[in-house]
Amino acid sequence: MPRLSDTIARLAAARGPGQDAAVASRLTEWAGFGSNPGALRAHRYRPEGLAPGAPLVVVLHGCTQSAAAYDLGSGWSRLADRHGFALLFPEQQRANNANLCFNWFAPGDIAREAGEALSIAQMIEGTITGYGLDRRRVFVTGLSAGGAMAAAMLATYPELFAGGAVIAGLPYGSASGVPEALERMRGHGLPGEAELLRAVRAASRHSGPWPTLSVWHGSRDHTVAPANGEAVLAQWRQLHGLSESPSQTLSLGPHQRRVWRDGTGTARIEAFTVAGLGHGTPIDGGDGIGVPGPHMLQAGISSTRHIAAFWHLTDAVAAAATAPGADASTARSRPAETARPLPPQPAASGPGQVIADALRAAGLMR
Repeated sequence: MPRLSDTIARLAAARGPGQDAAVASRLTEWAGFGSNPGALRAHRYRPEGLAPGAPLVVVLHGCTQSAAAYDLGSGWSRLADRHGFALLFPEQQRANNANLCFNWFAPGDIAREAGEALSIAQMIEGTITGYGLDRRRVFVTGLSAGGAMAAAMLATYPELFAGGAVIAGLPYGSASGVPEALERMRGHGLPGEAELLRAVRAASRHSGPWPTLSVWHGSRDHTVAPANGEAVLAQWRQLHGLSESPSQTLSLGPHQRRVWRDGTGTARIEAFTVAGLGHGTPIDGGDGIGVPGPHMLQAGISSTRHIAAFWHLTDAVAAAATAPGADASTARSRPAETARPLPPQPAASGPGQVIADALRAAGLMR
């Protein structure tokens, strides 16, 4: 049987050199935020006239992406302009990972007070202090490897965050090294619920309350299997003491939104299944903030807008998105909850493409 290293070399040679398109950035690079043991770069966005005590959203890009490219596609800075919150974009460097993936599978980078996790925590502290932001309203989101790193930040530094969002990501503590990472991405060998709970409880001494969570996954994601999204849900439902069955299931066009509420009726976890979507961040290219591009996929529904609403950063939308009395018909009637038709998604072209996509997403090839 060919060695994994030989397979990687052949696929990389066949694919040719990487294509890193330059993207005009709305972000400002920032250095000197701490000891930075993970050797990450930091970019920030401060809307004009930002009020004291504003919220902070931390955004973690996916593999092969830059902070600027992810901001352009997702539209976070444009939404920040409209609703008055600050942004922090940690950015990976090729010296750490050849494919610009955050190292969500490396124990030394996802432990409290170590590696990339500590670098991001230092960036957060410096941004809160420097901008005079509200410590009670700090949130983190990410795509793919960035989604898995967002899950790691929620597990290792839960006291920093009011909420998080994992897009096409994986549960914390599900892999230790590249071989396991590849298996988990395919949905193989995922830890059971008890093991998932132990992993996140062992990540810090925090005993609650826990951040709220929004989970997004495409139904046709062949790079990070949808089983990973369900595992993320299982991990965090246990922390919140929520049942396996959702409190509500809503239809947003062809897509599905499940909501888990606590005893007070407050939405603690939500999960979107985006029908027909492959691997990427769901955007609505017609909403004025999102721009389609690599792994920024036109879905007729904006994950950025919905996540911000779930976190109550956009108050007018948040009431419609999280009101306990909402039902499927109500959700469909509101403009903020309307999903545009999903265009056909490109299918993987054979086993070689599937392998290449998995290796690229794990940071093993460009």
